[in-house]
Parts: sequence; structure tokens; C-alpha cells
Amino acid sequence: MRIADLTAYRVRLPLKREIKHASATRRESENLMVRCRLDDGTEGWGEGVPRAYVTGETAEGEMAQLAATPLAEQLSGDCASWEDVIGLCERFSPAEVGPPTHDAAAVQGYVARGCYGNALRCAVELSILDAFGRLLGEPVSNVTSHFGPAQSVRASNARVRYSGAIMAEGPLAERVSALKMRTYGFSQCKVKVGMPSADDGQRLRTLRRWIGPRMDLRVDANEAWHSAEVTARVEPLLLSRITCIEQPVPHGEVEALAELRRHVPVPVMLDESLASLADARAAIRQNTCDLFNIRLSKCGGFLASLRLAALAREAGLGFQLGCHPGESGILSAAGRHWAASVDGIRYLEGSYDRHILRELPTHEDITFSYGGWAPALTGPGLGVRIDSAVLERIAVEKKVVGLRS
Repeated sequence: MRIADLTAYRVRLPLKREIKHASATRRESENLMVRCRLDDGTEGWGEGVPRAYVTGETAEGEMAQLAATPLAEQLSGDCASWEDVIGLCERFSPAEVGPPTHDAAAVQGYVARGCYGNALRCAVELSILDAFGRLLGEPVSNVTSHFGPAQSVRASNARVRYSGAIMAEGPLAERVSALKMRTYGFSQCKVKVGMPSADDGQRLRTLRRWIGPRMDLRVDANEAWHSAEVTARVEPLLLSRITCIEQPVPHGEVEALAELRRHVPVPVMLDESLASLADARAAIRQNTCDLFNIRLSKCGGFLASLRLAALAREAGLGFQLGCHPGESGILSAAGRHWAASVDGIRYLEGSYDRHILRELPTHEDITFSYGGWAPALTGPGLGVRIDSAVLERIAVEKKVVGLRS
């Protein structure tokens, strides 16, 4: 079976509330959704969430990238098994074009790191995996057992457990969020820190009282601090017994973490500095972290994320599966399949759908339940269907690309 065409949609998903952290503030998420249609009419869906400050991408730019990519050359193979489908996905390489988010030199920096176009890679790859999963009658999670590089992290989990998150909000809203985390039975929670003029030490001490003594509490600085101030910034947070600090410095100062880790007595996780295989190898070589934050969209899709997890395991590092606020049920389902088929995830984020989005573009609501628990998805493909009426409302651009040269 072959791919007949891809249809890309640039969509805007309104959020229920403003999402704020040290790197960005948003009330909507502009995503890319891709439909893959096979010759027999079988359809699959994928999604990417471009973040300009992470991979240099915009959804508008990704539409241009997709149009300029020679899809007929890259994706015209006939597939009859997961191995064939994996090989097809591995051949997809987006053209390095599109309106740059920053200046040309900045975009070239993302190109050099191997992460420019990662959200587009993710959207296209997931659409292909979903379509062929439906054709084969198997869930996308089965891909892990057929992907050679992932055998060291392969698992079969009947259910997974997500952690909660507290954004940078006002004192009352943060306390309400903390109380919700505790009441809802979460075992882990991440708090955004690093906002200008915020007293993060006091914030965390207050949140620790509200969230309870047993919660695993970690923080995410989103590149907020310069390397010279990290030790002083982290010290008051230690009183709240944090278990990890995520991306404390800008990517341009990431090498300083090799020395800083000697003075910071909690594990350090990379996020904005961990978007590609090149980033991961540099982190291991330079000894700049204890954990990787792997996100399907940021890291280039399901397969690339499996590679990163296996590389972390080989290097003796931990990893989490993260998410971008504003992901729809497509990426939530993909993350669920990934998490259900991977062993040793330290923290798991995602499936916040109805807690974040004003409207769900999928018929299925796969938001986690009490305690953050959620079952593995066992239906064919990703296991979610797009609501065409909602898609029509949120789409701001559409492009059909055929694969017949």
C-alpha cells in the first residue's frame, strides 16, 4: 500500500487560560495537523507544535517547508509491514525553507543542531504511522518492538501515570492549582520558575505546604537564569525538597552546566537544549545533564524520540516524556502510545486535553483520570478521530500535497 497524498492544516487552538513561563506567554497554540491518505482511502493524522524559541519553527513556515519538500521522492514506497513503514518515515526530510522566525543566522543554528523542521517531521511521521496502523489493524505502540534502536527501552505497560504542572500565575491561582494537584491524587508535580521579580523560594515553600509533603516536586526555569546566578537561584528552592531542575540556563550557556552541576545538589534536566540527536550527543560528551526532556514534536517524532531514550539509557541518564501546552488529542494519543511502549520514564507529561483546550478537535477525550492514571490505547493506529466540524473552525490554512510525480 502507498501514500496517495498529505493534507496539512495550520490551526489555532484557543486555550482555557493564559499559559505563562519564563520563555513565553500564550492564550492559543498554533499547531500543524497533517492528514495522510493511503491509496485505498485509509486516513491517518499527525500533529506538530512548533515553538520558535525551541526549534526555530512557525506553523506558517512549516506549510512552506512541506510544499517545498520532494515528497514523491521521499514517501513513494510501497509498505506491507511496520518495518516498511519505519523505513518510509526515516526517508522523510523537510526542505530547509520557510519564513524564518529569527534572523537567518539564528535559523541556521537550529539547522546545524538538526532540529529545524522537527515539529513538521513529527506531524508527517505520526500521520503515516496512524494511517498504516489502521491499515495493519495494530496500535502505533507496536512500532517500538519493530524499531531496532529502541530495544533497550522497549516495554509493554497496561497503564501510565502523568504528572501535574503549575504555571507561573498569581498567588491565589497557584494555591488553587496546588490544592487541585493534591486533591486529584497526583504523585508528581512540576512548577514553572524564573519569572522576573518573582520570589521563587517563597513561592515554592508556599506551594509545598499546599501540595503536601509527599508530592515529588520539580521545577522548570525555561532558560531564565544566566549561568553565573544559577547556584544562588537554586539554593532557596532546596528547602522545598525539589527532585529536579529543568533547563536553568539559555541554550547558549548550556556548556556551563558541566561545572555548575558540581554545585547544584539536584539532578539537572535539559529541554530547550535537547531537541536532536546532535544535542543529546553533545550533552553526554560535555556532561551537562542528568536527564533528557524528550518531547515528540520538539524532537522530531515518535522514532527520533525512541532513539533519544535509548541513547540516554546507554549513557546512564534518565529521561522524561514531556509535552507542549496546547497539544491536541492527536499528540496526546501519540504520547500515550510512546509511554506505554517505553520502560523507565522518570516523569511523564501530557494528556491535559480538556484541562487546557477550549475545544477538543478529536472525538475521543483521552485526558488522564484520577491520580494522573491513564490506560494504554489498544485500538488500531493512534486510536483517535478528528472532528471535522471543529477542524473547520480552527483551521486558518490548508494545503494538499499529492505524491504522484
